[in-house]
Amino acid sequence: MRETVTAKDVAKLAGVSQSSVSRVYFEGASVSEKTKKRVLEAAEELGYRPNVYARSLITNQSNIIGLVMKGVQNPFYAQVLKRFSSIFKQHGYSILFVYTNNDEIQKEDVETLLNYNVAGVVVTDATMSFSVGEEFKKNHIPLVFFNRKLGTGEFHSVCCNNLSASRWIAQYLLSKGASELVLITGDEHTSTSIEREKGFCEVLDQQRIAYRKYNSDYTYEGGYQTAMTVLEEKQLPAAFFVANDIMALGVIDALRKNDIRIPQDTKVVGFDNIEMASWPAYELTTWEQPIEEMIEETVNYLLAEIMSYTGLAQIIEVDGKFVERKTT
Repeated sequence: MRETVTAKDVAKLAGVSQSSVSRVYFEGASVSEKTKKRVLEAAEELGYRPNVYARSLITNQSNIIGLVMKGVQNPFYAQVLKRFSSIFKQHGYSILFVYTNNDEIQKEDVETLLNYNVAGVVVTDATMSFSVGEEFKKNHIPLVFFNRKLGTGEFHSVCCNNLSASRWIAQYLLSKGASELVLITGDEHTSTSIEREKGFCEVLDQQRIAYRKYNSDYTYEGGYQTAMTVLEEKQLPAAFFVANDIMALGVIDALRKNDIRIPQDTKVVGFDNIEMASWPAYELTTWEQPIEEMIEETVNYLLAEIMSYTGLAQIIEVDGKFVERKTT
């Protein structure tokens, strides 16, 4: 078993004090170039790696960003995780991935983040109680809701302009001659579901267009089963608006299983523009979430707050764009 190399070992080889070794690895600490060179050479020779976790206990902050996620089966969030990891790495931060089994962040999730002295937190497809959020504020840990809004407005959030997007989709389908529509949403308690439903339905209500609404769970299986339920009712709509792409792909496969032609017999529109949406097997018409801009807004806010905490909370909405393919 390999013995652990300590700062004391490095100090002995370099001929410096142990505190000098510590200063070399503490950003911003005062240390001469000569001492730094000797320490780094000794560290390389011995294979020494500083204990980042131990250092975080001393400084009360680490170079770790906590990322809380529930929808690991949703390709949209897989893309988000990959991009966040890449960008934060460029800024010298690592990602602590916290998978939550519940729609709402639990106490144990918060304790994990606090125990690692995270520098900041990004919450994706989960909600959070006000009291839980206060734990982060109390510790001056900046927090951002990504692709989510918290109803209280107490916490920073970055999301797509869902209301505007869903209104545009409704108007587009009406321009295609759709006279009866089906809306399939996800978790009805999340801001994304609420806003996508609201924008879509208010346009149809204003035009007095008939529609049916179904709640699902933002999964492929949920979209497939919901579409099968719709077909059992023997009332094929002119079009489906499905509140995310992975459900929309399930809808497409259910329709095809029943020999329903798309877009001749019915049309399908999704939301997100995940990579699979452009696959030749689907070529799904959808609304593209501006992931790059949303992530940029999130990262910029967190880095600024890490540098100088203010607790500033704003709702940032970024416009996406409509992507027309072969399902409409």
